[in-house]
Amino acid sequence: MKMYHIFIMGLLLMAVSCTLDKTDYESEINTAVPEHYEFKEAATVNTDGYTISVETLNGTFYQGYNEIRIKITNTQTHENINTSEVTFLPIMSKADGSKTSCPYQYNLSYKKEGKYYSGYSVFTDKSNASGNWKLYLSFTVNQKVYAINEDITVAEQNNKNLNMTSFTGNDGEQYYIALVSPQKPKVAENKLVAGIYKYNKPAVSTGSFPDPSQFSYSEVKGYTLQLDPRMPEPSMGNHSSPNNKDLIQENDGLYHGVVNYTMTGNWTLNFILLNQNGKIIKGTKVSTDFTPGVPGAKSELFIDTLF
Repeated sequence: MKMYHIFIMGLLLMAVSCTLDKTDYESEINTAVPEHYEFKEAATVNTDGYTISVETLNGTFYQGYNEIRIKITNTQTHENINTSEVTFLPIMSKADGSKTSCPYQYNLSYKKEGKYYSGYSVFTDKSNASGNWKLYLSFTVNQKVYAINEDITVAEQNNKNLNMTSFTGNDGEQYYIALVSPQKPKVAENKLVAGIYKYNKPAVSTGSFPDPSQFSYSEVKGYTLQLDPRMPEPSMGNHSSPNNKDLIQENDGLYHGVVNYTMTGNWTLNFILLNQNGKIIKGTKVSTDFTPGVPGAKSELFIDTLF
């Protein structure tokens, strides 16, 4: 009988705790999560008889991870061109005159089945009064190099499941983690995909602007991104979920794992990033204690999500 009363009291505690501070996030979880699966033209440039079309999901450049598709068309024959080389370089010019970039793929790869060039860009900032973005593109046809540039607008990413973070690792290097999918998670085990990148500190420039060696980033190779998802709201008591899998790199260069969302709401993806030797680059373990009425503590490396 005594154990029965203890069990009932535990259930009551959980029920009460799940009502605490519910209004802190109730309005947020009722917000529709945007999904974009169709590639549309986001920018177009004409030069010397060629049309260069840059496509992204929803026809918009978003802060965070963007898959990029570029099509080059002969304006007379309307045929798609398979050239020898296509390069892609995004640069942000700030109000103080300084210039910066973001993780991106410089040499794009040709996809024969779709007749387009494929790459990515992880825009670290949205366009605003203090900074604007420009794409510097080049392509080669019959050994002639065409270089063009185009101003673009980078919009805020309203889907929190595609959030990103940047940080300085314990090795002094600058890193970036960007969520790639799922766009709209389910209450289930979800395949979690992220890109992990590092800024390559430049040497003295010997080329003219825009010199890609001064804006160099690379995919992080062979690391492990340990995952501990938790609901940080006081009403949720810092609870986690079973069957999550750490993220490891696959052949596409991205990191793949599993996150198990057991209910809708605010979730924090707590991370620990380990290099090839198992050394911690960034991140701390979080408490596993049930803490009703108290916000859950977060790792020093985390990304918040919401669905």
